[in-house]
Amino acid sequence: MFGRMPKKSDNTKYYDVLGVSKSASQDELKRAYRKAAIKNHPDKGGDPEKFKELSQAYEVLSDPEKRDLYDQYGEDALKEGMGGGGGGHNPFDIFESFFGGGGSPFGDAHFAGGSGRGSRRQRRGEDVVHPLKVSLEELYNGTSKKLSLSRNIICSKCKGKGSKSGASSRCAGCQGSGVKVSVRQLGPGMIQQMQHVCPDCKGSGETIVEKDRCGQCKGQKVVQDKKLLEVHVEKGMAHGQKITFQGEADEAPDTITGDIVFVLQLKEHPKFKRKGDDLFVEHSLSLTEALCGFQFPLTHLDGRQLLIKSTPGEIIKPGQFKAINDEGMPHYQRPFMKGRLYLHFSVDVPESGSLSLEQIKALEEVLPPRPTNQLTDMELDECEETTLHDVNIDEEMRRKQTHAQEAYEEDEESSGPRTQCAQQ
Repeated sequence: MFGRMPKKSDNTKYYDVLGVSKSASQDELKRAYRKAAIKNHPDKGGDPEKFKELSQAYEVLSDPEKRDLYDQYGEDALKEGMGGGGGGHNPFDIFESFFGGGGSPFGDAHFAGGSGRGSRRQRRGEDVVHPLKVSLEELYNGTSKKLSLSRNIICSKCKGKGSKSGASSRCAGCQGSGVKVSVRQLGPGMIQQMQHVCPDCKGSGETIVEKDRCGQCKGQKVVQDKKLLEVHVEKGMAHGQKITFQGEADEAPDTITGDIVFVLQLKEHPKFKRKGDDLFVEHSLSLTEALCGFQFPLTHLDGRQLLIKSTPGEIIKPGQFKAINDEGMPHYQRPFMKGRLYLHFSVDVPESGSLSLEQIKALEEVLPPRPTNQLTDMELDECEETTLHDVNIDEEMRRKQTHAQEAYEEDEESSGPRTQCAQQ
């Protein structure tokens, strides 16, 4: 299978690199490689050459056929048998087999091995996120919205090859990896390694001769397309909730298409406020309504008219809450269950006007009595009478603050520059 066998040479180097004996089992090899690869990974500040040696050693010893050949004839046999390619695999490919692709310093991108002409692993495309504004009525009743979006799709003419002949060459700028890695010195003994998409091939790892480029996509491998999506907003959904369309984002060759994600953004309602599955409404009552009873209609989020009324003889206090069961928000995915509707009452006291003696007596008959600690005539004679004035306290405080500031500035101007006494 590997052609002519060379003479026997050193066959312990790979075992020494991994730090295991020649009798090590596959599990022992795997544990040793995993531990050493994490320690020496370039992303963690390790030595790239050491990491490459580890990956090459594990690639050989983890394959029973290659290991047997190495044990008999050493490293030279592998080089000759594989055309000097040394296995032909990118060291990150082996590392990714342990960590599900997360171990690569290039994130989600997985690259072809060795020469850049081998099979290319698929990477996952990015998700496209759109905010979707909805009203409280729409979250209460549920709704559907049809949205037209632009996205990239694989060119139908060249089937995503980008060329007429289907031929391409490895990008010289990134050596077929699709990315370029740059290292920046942050300080003594500190470096930062960063990766970015290769600007020459735009991450594809390939270049196409201009005269061979596809006439439809101009060598880009994708073309723009309009996609009509119908977004179903279910009853009871909440602000910030996501609605996902799997595999509907931009397409790209050798890429698993990402998702389109809509994030609900609730617009403020002029009357209703939502807290979880409950609704809150602020309502002002006149003093007469608070004392003698009230009745008013409330238009709900689905257009129904609710009759809100007090119990006869009941007095409503300022700031008091009342609740109506099963008139709040529908529960998400259980729309027949609903929260509560809370009404928060404030009481408007008349700003002006006066009562006649007859009215005062009538009110005293129905209202709680005054405090009993009334003053005697002698105590009244010892008191000084005062007069109460109507004031706007906020305006009063602002005026006083302005006056104090002006007085301070006048004092500063009149005092002039201050001199210090010379020390005797």
